[in-house]
Amino acid sequence: MSDQLLTIGELARRTRLAPSALRYYEELGLLAPAGRVSGKRSYPANAVETVGVIMFLREVAFSLAEIKSLLASRTESPAAWRELVARKVIELDEQIAKARTARVALDHALSCRQQDLLECPNFWDVVADRLEGRPLSEAHCHS
Repeated sequence: MSDQLLTIGELARRTRLAPSALRYYEELGLLAPAGRVSGKRSYPANAVETVGVIMFLREVAFSLAEIKSLLASRTESPAAWRELVARKVIELDEQIAKARTARVALDHALSCRQQDLLECPNFWDVVADRLEGRPLSEAHCHS
């Protein structure tokens, strides 16, 4: 099976991605075709796994540019990818913290006795705090 070549249609079927997505991955340098057979792109059988890796990394919040760097880093050093993953973990922690703060603010808005958010005194306290430069995480804590 390692010598088997796949058409772009077969690779698309096996990975459940559109051929246009596969061509885009190729254009970005994430996926390398084996060449052309009768004028059509052909891919080695292991391209299925390569696309699977790309799909996994997309699911865990890596951008396509980050995936390219991550995959390339493996050739620089066996442990180079760890630094990229560690940075992604920090980025995700920051996004989670922002999402939690947003959730608290939105939960307050939904539970506010005021029918109109713009009539809520706590809302205006938070707005004033934000205008003074306090981040939402601190501003909302004061209301």
